[in-house]
Amino acid sequence: VTELAITRKTLLSLGDPLDAAPPADPTIASPAYQQILTVFHTATTPMRAKDICQALGTGTTAKDTENLRAKLKRLVTRQILTEPEAGLFTLTPPST
Repeated sequence: VTELAITRKTLLSLGDPLDAAPPADPTIASPAYQQILTVFHTATTPMRAKDICQALGTGTTAKDTENLRAKLKRLVTRQILTEPEAGLFTLTPPST
């Protein structure tokens, strides 16, 4: 649990240096979505909603994970994330 708190603090302090301009989509520009994307920018493997909840330091009850899963699905719809397997999320690879 201590490691998760340290990770959360580190992630929140980093911001997202990869995206200097704010996203055009106001939903994605919200702090909640930016925190989620920060977790993905530092992740090395696809993640489940519960793992992301832990990284963000939020609750991990069914209500919390389902709320986050809805946001993740929204990011998949906007092609920011992909879902390679059911329940597993990762950043969409940059187009070349």
